[in-house]
Amino acid sequence: MSKLIEVSYFAIFREKAGRDSEAFKTKSETVLDLFKEIKKVHGFDEPQGHCKVAMNNDLVQWDAKIEDGDKVLFFPPVSGG
Repeated sequence: MSKLIEVSYFAIFREKAGRDSEAFKTKSETVLDLFKEIKKVHGFDEPQGHCKVAMNNDLVQWDAKIEDGDKVLFFPPVSGG
């Protein structure tokens, strides 16, 4: 069953997607599945293992289940010194 979620992008993901956020229709069950799907759509090349994901304002693990109406944020590793 399809879910309509809001996906937000940070840093390099925002640049690659060409937007801050979007409504996204998906059949993905987990945020990892969603990341793989969006990676193909927008051409992300950052490995998932280097990235973080938040859902509904909380950091989550990659096996977190997606529900209709969820808000998901993907962000790459932050560098600095």
